[in-house]
Amino acid sequence: MPENSTTRSPAGSGAIPGLRWGILGTGYIAGLQTSDLVEHGFTVQAVGSRQCATAREFAARFRLPASHGSYEALVNDPEVDVVYIASPHPFHYENTLLALNAGKHALVEKPFAMNARQARDMADLAKSKGLVVLEAMWARYLPHMVRIRELIRAGDLGEVRTVIADHNQNLPKDPEHRLNDPALGGGALLDLGIYPVSFAFDVFGAPVRTQAAASKTATGVDRQTAVIFEYAGGQQAVLHCALDTAGPNRAAVLGTGGRIEIDPVWYTPTAFTRYDDAGSVVERFDQPVTGRGMQYQAWEVERLVAAGAIANDVLPPQGSVQVMEAMDAVRGQIGLGYASDARP
Repeated sequence: MPENSTTRSPAGSGAIPGLRWGILGTGYIAGLQTSDLVEHGFTVQAVGSRQCATAREFAARFRLPASHGSYEALVNDPEVDVVYIASPHPFHYENTLLALNAGKHALVEKPFAMNARQARDMADLAKSKGLVVLEAMWARYLPHMVRIRELIRAGDLGEVRTVIADHNQNLPKDPEHRLNDPALGGGALLDLGIYPVSFAFDVFGAPVRTQAAASKTATGVDRQTAVIFEYAGGQQAVLHCALDTAGPNRAAVLGTGGRIEIDPVWYTPTAFTRYDDAGSVVERFDQPVTGRGMQYQAWEVERLVAAGAIANDVLPPQGSVQVMEAMDAVRGQIGLGYASDARP
């Protein structure tokens, strides 16, 4: 478990004066991130879309100074220092390379890429240019996750043996919806499963063995996937995701000296209860969070830039590569392939 010395809380922290954000994409997730940026005092300078009208509408909605009718124009805007990549995940690779090659730092929506090959290219390019590229796995920076890492590191759960996490939602059934379209990286694993998979990595790191099973939709993507990660010390992570059935969306960490049960929805700002090995409550953690909570990952980008660093201990680019390697292994077992896998 890496030390979480790099994550700041809102108290006494804030945006870096002069660091200017550009938003690449105007969809739902872009709106959520931009709302948290604006609410918490970040400088959001511009937005870029493939359509001028869409960019103008988004800029007007959030009162941004500039809008661009192409991603190229956004990343080449001299008034933009860091780009939030909010395009659908099949386009993260090309859009991230576009931003990095323009000399911009990048916060990239999860999943980081479509596969490990793409993730390595992204990490390598950022390193060669001395730029920050951070996967927007916002859950890792939320207060309850910070506290969980502290407890595990301190040994308050004894020897941690098991992680259990699910992410199940009842999402659109339209076969042309991006979630059901193989050409758009559809399926439960990449869109939903990335959360429990990344959580398992946060606690245990990379597994030594992976077992996976899935059921497919009529369009050929996974509608539900179950995964077991096994580790050299005998630990296990038991993970599940589904896109057509609503679930409890809970998570737990089990140790020889106690356990943590995270309230729904475990990967959003929420609370948890810690029990000792006799089942008695020893801690109830419930720290209020303003907005949706996506400001924490943006604070981390700005902290890295201010420190002249390009990686942290919470989720360095190589960590995102390892997560994608595990996702590739799962897809190999369940027979889920994408066009991007065949590209050189």
